[in-house]
Amino acid sequence: MTNKLKILVGASSFAIAAISAAPAFAAGTAAGTTITNTATINYSVGGVAQTAITASNAFTVDRQINLTVAEVGTTTTSVSPGQSAAVTAFTVTNTGNETQDFRLSVSQLSGGTAPHGGTDSFDVTSPTIYVDTNSNGTYDAGTDTAVTFLDELAADASRTVFIVANIPISATNGQIAAVALTAEAREGAGSGSEGAALTQTSGADTTGKDTVFVDGAGSDDSARDARFSARDDYTVAAPVLTVSKISWVIDDPVNGTTNPKRIPGATIGYCIIISNAAGGAAASGVSISDPIPSQTTYVTGSVLLGGTTVGGGSPTSCTGGATSTASFSSGTVSSGTISSIAANSTQVLWFRATVN
Repeated sequence: MTNKLKILVGASSFAIAAISAAPAFAAGTAAGTTITNTATINYSVGGVAQTAITASNAFTVDRQINLTVAEVGTTTTSVSPGQSAAVTAFTVTNTGNETQDFRLSVSQLSGGTAPHGGTDSFDVTSPTIYVDTNSNGTYDAGTDTAVTFLDELAADASRTVFIVANIPISATNGQIAAVALTAEAREGAGSGSEGAALTQTSGADTTGKDTVFVDGAGSDDSARDARFSARDDYTVAAPVLTVSKISWVIDDPVNGTTNPKRIPGATIGYCIIISNAAGGAAASGVSISDPIPSQTTYVTGSVLLGGTTVGGGSPTSCTGGATSTASFSSGTVSSGTISSIAANSTQVLWFRATVN
């Protein structure tokens, strides 16, 4: 019988298999605890009770290094091209039996399947790790602190951390960027200092406090390496806008509206068509501006917003609409600000001008 508790001795083959997969042990007895057991022997001689004999055994509880990292939530983070401070959240839990520091790092996939489906196809920029300083579960700019490690995380304690990153303006609808957060258990070095790297105790059991790595394999690390990792992803939701412009002759001074031609004095209709494809995001704050050609003269009050096209899939003209915010000033037709163009919808601006 050894004089010291071994964390893994006596484990069944089932338990060992569980360790190699993804153990989730509670902290258990604190590392360094001395466990003492005393046996007492009572006996008699010639019917007379004798002084009891005792024997004691004491051993030191070894420390098991164990941790988990988990994504908060089960869905991707929807982002827009050019968005700053896009946030994914994780929890880091010390499932070992001693207070430890935990070094944090972020990495990005290079292709491959993203955590929530689809294929990783771009990288975020400036990914930075923040700790949830006020423990409210929400990233608060200016309150939550950028960190490289979690300081003195007690056994069975958890902290929420955020990866905060920027989305390139070049990102397009449906693209996915996957990120991984890795935590590495380190020595507890006291408040404010990151501890040194941990080393497993090699060889036979010692009389001191041995160290045993029992962590499972995360998304980007191996089992029993004092690390654990998990992934999350950002998915771009962006408008997919296309714009086209058509013109048609409405009348001319010779033929009127019967087979008119584009001769001086003819009235020309111009139509600007903006379409937002299905499956994307709404485009907001849209504005259209169109300087009219110098060889034409704008027909006063003719600019209309919200009309419809005529001619089906290959429109030949536009009709309807209202002046609304549309206007003409300094040689330029303007739509004003269009609050939103939803996915799978179209907005039309059209006006008339005469050929000089």
